[in-house]
This record gives sequence, structure tokens and C-alpha cells, in this order.
Amino acid sequence: MQKAGLLLRPCARTWKSVRMASSAMARRNPLENKVALVTASTDGIGFAIARRLAQDGAHVVVSSRKQQNVDRAVATLHREGLSVTGTVCHVGKGEDRERLVATAVNLHGGVDILVSNAAVMPFFGNLMDVTEEVWDKILDINVKATALITKAVVPEMEKRGGGSVVIVASVGAYRPFPGLGPYNVGKTALLGLTKNLAVELAQRNIRVNCLAPGLIKTSFSRMLWDDQERLESLKATMQIKRIGKPEDCAGIVSFLCSEDASYITGETVVVAGGMPSRL
Repeated sequence: MQKAGLLLRPCARTWKSVRMASSAMARRNPLENKVALVTASTDGIGFAIARRLAQDGAHVVVSSRKQQNVDRAVATLHREGLSVTGTVCHVGKGEDRERLVATAVNLHGGVDILVSNAAVMPFFGNLMDVTEEVWDKILDINVKATALITKAVVPEMEKRGGGSVVIVASVGAYRPFPGLGPYNVGKTALLGLTKNLAVELAQRNIRVNCLAPGLIKTSFSRMLWDDQERLESLKATMQIKRIGKPEDCAGIVSFLCSEDASYITGETVVVAGGMPSRL
């Protein structure tokens, strides 16, 4: 018996190695052949998300309001051997949203994933000084356009048997960033939009979740981290005493779009270094 056990031990190790290799193969490309649209994805968080989705096997369509930004992002990711294309898309324009969806359909046959990342932050100051024009811009781009681009992709996702939507909000939805009142309000609205879309789209096998980044070092958030006093004040609210990187958000989004998250919908994942995040 002891001799048999010694003989079987190498076989057991071999089968364990086979199982581990099989598992690694299955997870190496968790988004293999999925088609993903990522808005505002030529810089910062959006670019990091697009790169990670492509690294995980997806065909990604990036977008920006400026062609030169699209060209630069696509060229960078092509050099990394990733399946990425791009098109100009101002999410506040219906024709641009339609072109973005059509680009994915024409090139790859459909849409499986939408990451709605586009946002504007046109005002810094007291909430009582915000003009009607600023409110209109915030609500149009940060909230309404997210709902409308989701509406545009749903029919294509249905043709594929389902899909995943990730809406990028902000920890400012929970703990308002000073001086960014309208932006914070718009991001809070996205938490509600996520919940409502998740309920309505579950019957179509489309999951909707939300990412709420904290202070991430991007050009978009420069006004918050470029001032040392303001930065130290914000870091004091964090358990992890550093500014986040765009890559800190990317893996979470890939997970939410994968089969590993197939039983998750209507949720918001906060990636904010431990900043308070409760309404």
C-alpha cells in the first residue's frame, strides 16, 4: 500500500497541475471575444479601463470628442498588441452615440459591454453661484447621456443574449468634494440610475453596475490634487494614504463585466482608498 501511495503521488501532482493550468487558461482571457464600448477612454480612468478590457480578451472601441486623442490612444494600444479601434463621440450628441454603437456592430458584430465614463466638471466654487447653464451641462452629459447611450446599446446586447453595463460615478456621490457641488449631485444621480436600470434590464439578461472612484490622479481631477493643502485634507479622509491610479479602477470594471460577476447587478463598487462612502 505504501508503495502504491508513492506511485500515485506523482500522478496526483500531475492532475493538480493540469487542473491549475486549465483554470489559468480559462481565466487568462475572461472577456475573450466580447465587444466593449468605453466612452471618454483616451486618457485617465477611461483609458486604463479600455486597456484592461482589451488585455482580458475583449475587442474594445474607444472614443473621445477629438479625433487626435482617439488616434493617439488606438496607436498606443495597438503597439501593445491589443484589439482596439476608436471613433469620435461626443456623448451629448445623438448622432455620435449612434455612430459609436454602429462602429462596434460593423466591426465586431455587436456589443456585449458598455462602460459609460464620460463626464464634465465645468464649475468650481459655491453651489449658490452655479448658473443654470452649468446645471444643464452637468445633467446633460453626466446623467442624461449615460441613460441614452445605455438605451442605444440595449437592443444590440439583447441580440447577443445579454450584456454588462458599468457606469462610472464617483465617491463624491457619497462624500461631496468641496467646490464641486453640481458634479457631486450628478454623480449621486448615477447611483440611482444604476439601481433603476438594473431592475429594468435584468429580464433582458443585462447587468448594470457602478464604479465610484475616489481621488484618482488624472488630468481631469488635477484641481483636487495639484493644490497641496487640499490634497492633504483629502488624504486625511482616506484609510490608504495615497492618491489612486487609473489602473486601480480598471481591474474592478473588468471583473464586473466578466462571468465571475454574473450574479452581481445594481451594485456600486467604491474604489477610494477607504474614504467614507455611505449616503
